[in-house]
Amino acid sequence: MKVGILGATGAVGQKFIRLLQGHPWFEIEALGASERSAGKKYKQAANWIEDVVLPESIKEMTVKNCEPSEFSTVDFVFSGLDSSVAGEIEKAFATAGIPVISNAKNYRQNPTVPLLIPEINPDHTELIKTQNFTKDGSGWIVTNPNCVAVPLSISLKPLHDAFGIDSLILTTMQAVSGAGYPGVASLDILGNVVPYISGEEPKVGPETRKLLGTLEGTDLIRPEFPVQATATRVPTINGHMISATVKLKNTPADIEEVKAAYTNWKNPIANLKLPFAPKELYKLHEEEKYPQPRLHADWENGMQLHLGRLRKAEVFDVSFVAMAHNTIRGAAGGAILNAELLVKKGFLK
Repeated sequence: MKVGILGATGAVGQKFIRLLQGHPWFEIEALGASERSAGKKYKQAANWIEDVVLPESIKEMTVKNCEPSEFSTVDFVFSGLDSSVAGEIEKAFATAGIPVISNAKNYRQNPTVPLLIPEINPDHTELIKTQNFTKDGSGWIVTNPNCVAVPLSISLKPLHDAFGIDSLILTTMQAVSGAGYPGVASLDILGNVVPYISGEEPKVGPETRKLLGTLEGTDLIRPEFPVQATATRVPTINGHMISATVKLKNTPADIEEVKAAYTNWKNPIANLKLPFAPKELYKLHEEEKYPQPRLHADWENGMQLHLGRLRKAEVFDVSFVAMAHNTIRGAAGGAILNAELLVKKGFLK
């Protein structure tokens, strides 16, 4: 399938370009960016920050304006646009009959738009049928979650299924790559921790509850549990870590029952053979010093969820540390996996 990338010169757009090289199903057909980049060769328009060589096939591509008329030959687009411009541009593409798989926040809470993690809520793709961007349903929008809501929701899913979630408190330790480029000033982050990330904390609870919701017909029934989140920026490059303490509705007998909830959990997409799906979604680390972003973020091509320090809590019921690669699992890689699922579900043809 021929795909376009919106926001192709930015950090997320570059990650899409890197990850799509050699993909067995998808081929990059068009690149879009702002007016100041449009008309230039990609090698001139982009400050390439990925740690691999810019692919020759991409270097010479001419960057287009982010307008549907310039993407007439694509089957769908990935959007790595900044939220300040994503809303109207993504709507324009969907209205023009071009499906959009977005990394931006603008449509995440729209009741007709799936907020999707394939292993967690693949049935939410049915919400696409309730969208009305086009009369024939050819244009639609799907989003992937915030880069912290991704590892949090994945880590909570087996607990939610087995015991139910009553409430939770968490602190995030978010890598500098999550701030994009140029990101956080070096004098602010080197040898330091910044205990606040603007706009991050309010996303965590609503997105997690939507991801764990149950689809009944066309209605998404969300679980009701409070989330107290503190988002911090730490001087690591890749891999967002979460320290969480969870109160469950049904108290497990012991920590072994909690571990069993993870080891016995059934992955709903295990048999779909999606190229970007990790062979094992959960890696439970028994050593108390793991997981660590530098050591584990790239496992399973950056798509695995790492869980450690799983223990009985003195306050509430269960505590754990979770970690996933923020720009792969939590951004471009997650969006590519969404596209693969949508192919299998028949929404992308």
